[in-house]
Amino acid sequence: MVSREAIRRRFGTRVPFLLLLSCTILLSYSQVLVSAAVVTLDSIEIFKTHEWLPSKPTVFFSCKGENDTVLPDVKEKHVLYTFKGEESWQPLTELQNIKCKRCGFYEKDAIKSDDVFDEWEFCASDFNSSDGKYVHFKDKEFNATFLCPECVPLANASEKSSKGKDNTNMIHWAIIIVIVVAVSVVFVAGLVSGCKYWQKRKRQQQQARFLKLFEDADDIEDELGIGPLSHVV
Repeated sequence: MVSREAIRRRFGTRVPFLLLLSCTILLSYSQVLVSAAVVTLDSIEIFKTHEWLPSKPTVFFSCKGENDTVLPDVKEKHVLYTFKGEESWQPLTELQNIKCKRCGFYEKDAIKSDDVFDEWEFCASDFNSSDGKYVHFKDKEFNATFLCPECVPLANASEKSSKGKDNTNMIHWAIIIVIVVAVSVVFVAGLVSGCKYWQKRKRQQQQARFLKLFEDADDIEDELGIGPLSHVV
């Protein structure tokens, strides 16, 4: 005889397995790259400063939600500063191929809000040259060259994937939906079958108890002599 608790344990152990199987399938069909690529500053030249006071400017790079990176050597206008990428304040940031960042160069202001040289959407796809360099120029403000060799494969992958992105995404999502539906159907079918089996066993047990009650009642009546055949000698 299979109890209700045994059936619950049997199907309860299958739920984590089915969930694990679904997550594994979803992850295996997800081709989104999440590798982070380090970005360093290769060179910069500023064309102007924004402070009215006769002091050296404090230029810094910053991306939204990240800490400011001060460029301690950049103090003079019309001077090309080059870097090795090994400076203590390097790297500037990290980029992923799945999302751009809102970044920019700024100048600290002691009185009011910081001055903006320029801010833009900084993406791994910007590094599309073979040497991994990206030049950002802002008229009358600055000219900066960034270096990110790791961004080149991300940019190429992004460019290639964008060509057939719609069709590929549709195929992947279709496969994922079919697999999820199939797993759900198997799980629901198993659960329904288990419930039906438990209900059938319960009915059989109730019928058996009901018949046993009648048999016990007949035996008691026969012993007491009040049964339907008690008048027959």
